[in-house]
Amino acid sequence: MLEIANILLIPLTFPVKLKTIMKKLNLYIRGETMSTIIYAHRGASKHAPENTMPAFELAYKHGADGIETDVQLTKDNIPVLIHDEQLNRTTNGTGFVKDFTYNELKQLDAGSWKSPHFTDTKIPRLDDLLAWNQGKQLKLNVELKNNIISYQGLEDIVCQKLNEYKMAKQTVISSFNHASITKVNDKNVNIDYALLTGRRNRTLIPYSKKIKAKGIHIGYRLLSNRLVTLANENKLYVAVYTVNSPITINKAIRLGCQALFTDVPKLAIDIKKRRFAERN
Repeated sequence: MLEIANILLIPLTFPVKLKTIMKKLNLYIRGETMSTIIYAHRGASKHAPENTMPAFELAYKHGADGIETDVQLTKDNIPVLIHDEQLNRTTNGTGFVKDFTYNELKQLDAGSWKSPHFTDTKIPRLDDLLAWNQGKQLKLNVELKNNIISYQGLEDIVCQKLNEYKMAKQTVISSFNHASITKVNDKNVNIDYALLTGRRNRTLIPYSKKIKAKGIHIGYRLLSNRLVTLANENKLYVAVYTVNSPITINKAIRLGCQALFTDVPKLAIDIKKRRFAERN
């Protein structure tokens, strides 16, 4: 209410000032703010190989607020950052991540599939990202990739690493495996977690509250003003994935999403800044 009061205290100089007041009031009512968090989805993955240190470095250079990444376990229980359960798409290897030790995986090339410029880029460990981020303090969204392959102890290992590097407070854990993220709560490690879904479900909000999630991470096709409003009224934040065009990025910000995931963080940051400048 204080923000509305401040808007209404603007001196009235017709007609320009009245238009300014109405514009700001309309933006406030819609929920649009400058605070939408821009997560680089697997890093700046449009222009660098996904889930690699070059992609994370580029996201930081482009001004992303945070990094979204995926974690799986190697044969020797080392948490590594890779999206697919199999190596074929993003490395020159074949087979399942779980069947290789980390020493074996680090021999692979995880960059040349994207461009010769990234030849010999390695699959990073979670440790590599956390150590790199210590001086930068970007927000992190760590997705547990255990909805297809059950990685025994993944939750424990990730939580231990986050605490070891003192990154727990700036990290959100998410997963399509909802039983997995509730284990994070059961461990009482004070790390926020969010329900990740791409499916329409009338019980989404009550279920999220039941499992004590802090937010919902939804596919873009689920995004609506009603869902954002209901979630926020129930003290759940809303993050939307994966928005890469001006139209989808603008919509996510306009509807007041607290966060968005994008392969093109520079574009999203530029759009957010432009929208903020236009309303002031």
